[in-house]
Amino acid sequence: MDLSHARAIVTGGASGLGAATARHFRDRGAEVVVLDRDAAGEDAVAAFGAAFAQADVTDEDSVAAAIARAVDLMGGIDVCVNCAGIATGEKTVGRDGPHSLSGFRRTVEINLIGSFNVLRLAAAEMARNQREDNGVIVNTASIAAYDGQKGQAAYAASKAGIAGMTLPVARDLASLGVRVCAIAPGIFATPMLRGLPQEVQDGLAAEVTFPRRLGDPAEFARMAATIVENGYLNGEVIRLDGALRMR
Repeated sequence: MDLSHARAIVTGGASGLGAATARHFRDRGAEVVVLDRDAAGEDAVAAFGAAFAQADVTDEDSVAAAIARAVDLMGGIDVCVNCAGIATGEKTVGRDGPHSLSGFRRTVEINLIGSFNVLRLAAAEMARNQREDNGVIVNTASIAAYDGQKGQAAYAASKAGIAGMTLPVARDLASLGVRVCAIAPGIFATPMLRGLPQEVQDGLAAEVTFPRRLGDPAEFARMAATIVENGYLNGEVIRLDGALRMR
């Protein structure tokens, strides 16, 4: 699919990996509507030429309304990139007792169920395109799906779910002409990580095999663009981590 003629929605596109992706897609000529829960993101995405639709990815009606707005603005949807998510940390049994069930549920609800909620509704719109290549869906997993750390039970489970649903969803949507892939990023220099002390950032970067640095969100964006444009990529989870294997 030619990205310069694509109509894309990007969840979590007001900051971090989502914003980098939305910006890169716009730079390549795509039409972009950013879906984000924070209405304050509207001004940020307008600065690089994207439209905005407020949405809570865990809410069916909210996402349906946002997708309807995207279709009104662009005339349809060709690409869906799911970047909305949260990173949480809590041990299964810690100093204050067992892991909160509500915390585990919320992480899975936003990261996994939220991604599925968006992709299923976006895929239904893509099916209306009536082409051989009706659409592309890119979800965001994480290397935590494979190398989860202490305190990452909820986060790792949610990202493993994204990795695990990639192939079956790709198979489900094959008859509709929709491809599905996921990117499993390692340690990226998102605003959240950049807020840590420099020595902490340097320590994390030192764990990366090569290149020994944090990932640049622009590299995630370029990988998403590659998936969109390489028509033979389907049903795959791609690690983007500098060969990092978390101990």
